[in-house]
Amino acid sequence: MSADGVCWIDGAARPGTGDSFASLDPAEGTVVWRGNTASTADVDAACRSARRASPTWEHFSLERRAEHLRAFARALEASSAPLAETISRETGKPLWESRTEVQSMIAKIEISIAAHAARCSPFTGGPAVTRFRAHGVVAVLGPFNFPGHLPNGHIVPALLAGNTVVFKPSERAPAVAELTVRLWHDAGLPRGVLQLLHGGRDTAQELVRHEEIDGVFFTGSAHAGLWLHEHFARRPDRILALEMGGNNPLVAWSIHDPDAAALAIVQSAFLSAGQRCTCARRLVIPAGRDGERLLERVAACTAALRVGAWTDRREPFMGPVIGADAARALVEAQASLVARGAVPLLELRSLRADTGRVSPGLLDVSAVADRPDEELFGPLLQVVRTTDFDAALAEARATRYGLAAGLLSDDPALWERFRREARAGIVNWNQPLTGASSSAPFGGIGLSGNHRPSAWFAADYCSRPVAGIEVATLALPEKLPPGIDIPPRS
Repeated sequence: MSADGVCWIDGAARPGTGDSFASLDPAEGTVVWRGNTASTADVDAACRSARRASPTWEHFSLERRAEHLRAFARALEASSAPLAETISRETGKPLWESRTEVQSMIAKIEISIAAHAARCSPFTGGPAVTRFRAHGVVAVLGPFNFPGHLPNGHIVPALLAGNTVVFKPSERAPAVAELTVRLWHDAGLPRGVLQLLHGGRDTAQELVRHEEIDGVFFTGSAHAGLWLHEHFARRPDRILALEMGGNNPLVAWSIHDPDAAALAIVQSAFLSAGQRCTCARRLVIPAGRDGERLLERVAACTAALRVGAWTDRREPFMGPVIGADAARALVEAQASLVARGAVPLLELRSLRADTGRVSPGLLDVSAVADRPDEELFGPLLQVVRTTDFDAALAEARATRYGLAAGLLSDDPALWERFRREARAGIVNWNQPLTGASSSAPFGGIGLSGNHRPSAWFAADYCSRPVAGIEVATLALPEKLPPGIDIPPRS
């Protein structure tokens, strides 16, 4: 990746004119990408370019826009190896996982086309006809944990619906975004339809405040999502779709195979170094022998996980967290819980100073009465022991978030109850909590989202319905309403 990173504004690659910054390899601390943030003038130029391109792009036929998406899919296929390597370099993910992310990006094209057809095709109901229109210019704010796949999950359906897009990726992953947008343009996307602006919070705020923006599609932290929600409180004319995180519970109860459960728990908690929004943050188990037996297997499997850099000859299961600051925050959060009475079962430790390398941790917080309801975004699993399933359900529901919840159990009756009473947008049974399907909605409630689920339902927030009653020939009705007379013609 070039050391001179660029934005994409009005169909051309050019350096940002703001402050310089860099992204770092979280496993080594070395520079991956260096460039400049977008200045106020850059943001303005990008938004105005997107507005100029908007009418032409929306007036393209749906089939023509879909063909541009398919051309991008072919470009992704051709560049899948360098894109996967860039994801690994910039996020620290093992290469096997980055390859999976690129394949998800490719699959998103046909999934989005099918979802749009299912949810946004014109239809009639009695005399009324409903069609769908684009919002106009939308901003997409992307996260670092899936820097290719998650922004792609907004950009692809937004473009298909006829919107133009201004994309501000995470400042942690500008190289992935730059390569992805370059592939869009190499695949022939018309000028101005997709813009790329680099930067952090200030750039994001400049973008969402711009008067040319008709909507914002965001994936990231609850803190940033709440700011956006408050900012748009008096702007009902702008669509806002929020995908945020979760303090997700995984309940394990009445299990015959502790090894199978332990594997599902480890995958739920530590996949992507615990940096998936759906990762399990709390493991709820029965107090007593059955819970203890399960916990022993979980601890043994966790301790055996291979942790390392994506360049290691033997690929690791888990790479680093996104940076040294994130690693320090996790160590400090663990220490704070221990000070409140938590018991480390397997300590999360920093493995290399000034990097994001940490070991996965297990922390028994059963005795901590005032646990903070926070998303600890990393490989630190909190264990809660409860005396009965009622208490387990109460613990699962004890959060302001509501993204994902899961039950590991061989008892169908427990599942029926859990399914009914769990408070989350994704509820799994005997599957890792990190498993979610692109052919289903993806989103949560509470601090996890604002009832705008993505994936299969992204088509819903990417366009607006326009309903009308249409008659080809204007004619007088046979019977006039009371009080109306049509005078004879003179």
